[in-house]
Amino acid sequence: MATDFAVLLHRFLTSHLAGLRGCSPNTIASYRDTFKLLIAWFRDHKSVPPDKLALDRIDSDAITAFLDWLETQRHNSISTRNQRLAAVSSFFRWLQSHDPARMAACQDILAIPAKRKTQPGVHHLTVAQTRRLLAGPDRSTRPGRRDATLLAALYDTAARVSEFTDLTVGDIRLQPPALAMLTGKGRKIRHVPLGDNTAALLKAYLAEHGLDTPGHDEHPLFTNQHHRKLSRGGIAWIISKYRARADDSELTGAHLGPHTLRHSKAMHLYEAGVPLPYIRDILGHIDLTTTEIYARASTEAKRKALEAAYTEIVTDELPEWNHDTGLISWLASL
Repeated sequence: MATDFAVLLHRFLTSHLAGLRGCSPNTIASYRDTFKLLIAWFRDHKSVPPDKLALDRIDSDAITAFLDWLETQRHNSISTRNQRLAAVSSFFRWLQSHDPARMAACQDILAIPAKRKTQPGVHHLTVAQTRRLLAGPDRSTRPGRRDATLLAALYDTAARVSEFTDLTVGDIRLQPPALAMLTGKGRKIRHVPLGDNTAALLKAYLAEHGLDTPGHDEHPLFTNQHHRKLSRGGIAWIISKYRARADDSELTGAHLGPHTLRHSKAMHLYEAGVPLPYIRDILGHIDLTTTEIYARASTEAKRKALEAAYTEIVTDELPEWNHDTGLISWLASL
């Protein structure tokens, strides 16, 4: 017989998240993975098998211990820890309205604070470094032309990697003005303009692979060797391959992933004078404060450049107070 936790968790993931809220498959998978870890933690650390795990066993102390385990034993980042907490909190926020008798226990869990973290820097490439990376593929070969088109489109759209892997042929419009249709968080669709060079690469790529004819709208834009849509890991592997080939010690020695190109595009737009609200819309941010990290990062980079380039002119040398005879005389007269 299923426990109350099993029944309610199933209802939360299906009727509530998938049905009522219409969450994307990626969001539901993230919530599901959180509870898979929580169930495994109870099994391994509390000796409670999944078929015996009831709501009465899940309290604020248990959730706090679970979160600490994620950070110390699984070495999850603070962001990941907070993301798991958000998923657990969402379940118990939903539960308290369905089972008022458990409101006190639910609110104890909802009171668990997210862990503060230091604001990370925005790792991005310079314009010159981006050009070198994108020029890496050998365009005289078919695989090289595919990779060159992929890297150009990934940079130009500033897409999240999950958005990029979900792109289909029908999501690309090459008639002027060329654009890509991205499906972001909450299944919100946004249209991102494509540069002329990226549009030209995509047009040639689609023609070479026979995808420019009717009937291919649902075909993945980029596929692997098994003709399935390219995965997050596949894109990361392509980027790392050309990073290793780049003649740039900073580029080859730095961590470089799909999100780095997203950050780089945003920084290049900001430094070119594009207003933050436009950048926010291109990136698919809900709140402008999220986009403001690029303004802060640009200001910090300029400050460091100034410190490195200029010698200090204004000194901080002040005379010792006991060398001021006027001050000494005044103090003596008191």
